[in-house]
Amino acid sequence: MTAVERRRISSGARWEPIAGYSRAVVVDGQVHVSGTVAAMPGDGDPPSDAYGQARRCFEIIFAALAEAGAGAEDVVRTRMYLVRAEYADDVIRAHGELFGDIRPASTAVVVHALIDPRFVVEIEADAVLPR
Repeated sequence: MTAVERRRISSGARWEPIAGYSRAVVVDGQVHVSGTVAAMPGDGDPPSDAYGQARRCFEIIFAALAEAGAGAEDVVRTRMYLVRAEYADDVIRAHGELFGDIRPASTAVVVHALIDPRFVVEIEADAVLPR
């Protein structure tokens, strides 16, 4: 049996080698971006609000997509995990500003907590590479 050919994209996050994951994986013309929090350079504190954190998540996601050869217009699905339902309006507003005309399939769910209590939202994205 042959392994699926894949290309791994790293963001340089310290957890990638420890946990054994990649920021994104490109396989069969698709880009799968891992759950992304509003990580800041030098492990600095993220924005204090859900909107700012969502925008930072998408900034990181778009950087991974660009490295893969894709952009926001190629995103077909997003998943947003919020630690409080009250954050939905801000996170959805950020999503709408970036994907209003693209309109990928999307899910938003409330979760008990994220691994680091500084983060209030985590976002995943899947894209299809342009032909």
